[in-house]
Amino acid sequence: MISVPGFLLRRLYVNGSLKNATGGFEFELRNSLGSGYSQKVWPLKVDGDELQATGSYFIVDGKETAFSEVSPDNTFSLEVNKTITIWTDGVALEPGVHTIEMGFDVPGIGTMRFDFTDEVGDE
Repeated sequence: MISVPGFLLRRLYVNGSLKNATGGFEFELRNSLGSGYSQKVWPLKVDGDELQATGSYFIVDGKETAFSEVSPDNTFSLEVNKTITIWTDGVALEPGVHTIEMGFDVPGIGTMRFDFTDEVGDE
């Protein structure tokens, strides 16, 4: 299987987009690498702690989908030059620096994971 290094996938993250939002936190991904799709989105990890997949969502063109709804029959598509918001419900971040890890399964490639570190300011 092909392996895509984390440092390359990290380029999906929109630097500075990590922030607390209504009921949780959010950040943005912008795909400049190439279109693709995933048949599983792994739970987010925040500073090493895994969150529930049922409380994490991606929002594309106003449509909200839980990570737990992604399957081979209901794939998560990441079109090139498209911005996607990732939002969590029920988890707010303390001000300061945090490391977020994200992973997804891509047919023909396998599990792809990356992390990023960013700072959440006082709101």
